[in-house]
Amino acid sequence: MTDPSTTGSRPDRHFTVAVFVVRDGRVILMKHPRLGMLLPPGGHIGAGETPDEAALREVREETGLEVELAGETGPGSTVERLVRPAGIQLEPIAPGHYHIDLIYFARVKGDGRSLLAEKGTLSLGWYSPEEAARAGANAEVLSWATKAMKELAPEECASREAASAESSRV
Repeated sequence: MTDPSTTGSRPDRHFTVAVFVVRDGRVILMKHPRLGMLLPPGGHIGAGETPDEAALREVREETGLEVELAGETGPGSTVERLVRPAGIQLEPIAPGHYHIDLIYFARVKGDGRSLLAEKGTLSLGWYSPEEAARAGANAEVLSWATKAMKELAPEECASREAASAESSRV
């Protein structure tokens, strides 16, 4: 990545959110219509929108699901508390264009069984880590998805890991 302080130009940076929604030991992913990659719901934070609002909106728009963000909020009672993202990363999108991506983990409100894909979105569904890998998810998405599942569905992850270890011994 080129250091903008050495080139004299300022890169184009946009704040975005990505939300790894977990249910029953699986995470929702979709094939991005333009990029052709398997990704979690997410997108740009709109003007005047908090990151939390953007995360909830993106999930609702892209999947039809209502979710609850998981994570800590700060102490106190005189200001609105925002959920601390699970991570923040700077992603190169194109030469000179970057996304400052706030990564959130979330749980579904309700059963999460009816998904409504945003027009143009393909392959929207619930994936285990193994299924996501077979479907072509990249290492970064798999890493975040696995972390979200371990934090929000530890029992399912532990039983999957035990079954995998048992099948590799056979």
